[in-house]
Amino acid sequence: MTLIKSISGIRGTIGGSKGSNFTPIDIVECTAGFGTWILNNKKAKKVIVGRDGRISGELVSNLAINTLLALGIDVVDLGLSTTPTVEMMVPQLNAGAGIIFTASHNPKQWNALKFLNDKGEFISAQEGEDILNLIKEDKITYTDVDSLGTLSTYKSSIADHIDKVIALPYVDIPSIKSANLHVVVDCINSTGAISIPPLLDKLGVKYKLINEEITGEFAHNPEPLPSHLAQLSDAVTGQKADLGISIDPDVDRLAFVNEDGSMFGEEYTLVAVADHILSIRPGNTVSNLSSTRALADVTRKHGGRYSASAVGEVNVVKMMKSTNAVIGGEGNGGIILPDLHYGRDALVGIAIFLSLYASKKLKMTELKASYPTYFIEKDKVNLEGLNVDEVIAKIKKVYQDEHLNEIDGLKIDFSYGWVHIRKSNTEPIIRIYAESSSEEKAKSLIQSIKNIVN
Repeated sequence: MTLIKSISGIRGTIGGSKGSNFTPIDIVECTAGFGTWILNNKKAKKVIVGRDGRISGELVSNLAINTLLALGIDVVDLGLSTTPTVEMMVPQLNAGAGIIFTASHNPKQWNALKFLNDKGEFISAQEGEDILNLIKEDKITYTDVDSLGTLSTYKSSIADHIDKVIALPYVDIPSIKSANLHVVVDCINSTGAISIPPLLDKLGVKYKLINEEITGEFAHNPEPLPSHLAQLSDAVTGQKADLGISIDPDVDRLAFVNEDGSMFGEEYTLVAVADHILSIRPGNTVSNLSSTRALADVTRKHGGRYSASAVGEVNVVKMMKSTNAVIGGEGNGGIILPDLHYGRDALVGIAIFLSLYASKKLKMTELKASYPTYFIEKDKVNLEGLNVDEVIAKIKKVYQDEHLNEIDGLKIDFSYGWVHIRKSNTEPIIRIYAESSSEEKAKSLIQSIKNIVN
């Protein structure tokens, strides 16, 4: 059982005792801290909230909503929604902040509160620290009965989101329709089931849904990794579909399956989308340190400049703004398009990728083969009994003669690849990612690090 209070919100497993798990008391306490921060900073006293399809979603949502009302803050509840939809609705509905009730790719026992500022973007590290201090210092006062907040709903947020996606100049609806595409979508028993079908309908794409019941009983591990997508692969080949679409429960990550059931690779989601964007609007790109070198290659091909940020959406967004990037994101299948909003968005990723696919007139395997070939391996080590700083120092000493980057854990760049070691922000683990020109070399890099750790 776990509880993680971080600068971006609170995440943990349902049940157990206060302070150790994601309990009602912890949910109320952290929501109250966030609400107090909103009031102290004189933000608009209105918060947009929405949730994914988790079993605990309604319970968590009700606790947080009523806490905000007790602080005198108005709440607009989007109900079942997606992370990017909530992000977009904050400025659209003139709110002071937002909260998304989702633990993203984590299994069903997890849930979380993700805090957004008045721009619909994740709060900064300093803002998160300020909120944690408010909670720690118990500087929270609730309002009297005559000043309670009001609760309302907004039912057309996903439709609004889709309308803005299909209006983008990068989305070529005529080409998509003329391609007569047939796709399979793994909705992972969450809100992809209510957001992706209406998008595909607008794009004129034929589709088959799997795991479309919104039960929160995820049919498989909800992280869209190759090892979890066997059912989708089988469905693509069985349906003789052009491709498969995989998202996570809150629809901000995106991965594709090729026509033969093989993986396009979540790392290449951003690479392909960026290739299409840059062909129309040349410019700079950003991804994080744990993302493939292929994005830098594609960016240079189009005459742009690539930059790497620390891991985390807020860090990617910050660097995108500072470098005036036209496209960015994370190698976990997260697409961030500033023309729409500064947040990872699977819906815009789908629309742009299908535009690229239709224009190229290639099979998925052929499209993948057209990009620089790298192999990424992702592994992790349980933190139990380990001191992260000591582990990093030990690894650094071994590789002191290589090119080292320490802005986020430790990244070691070699001529033939790289390895990145960092503590997870969402789980009690150390993540070890490596990339090289072959699967064997990438695995060898990870094993060399694990040998040092163990």
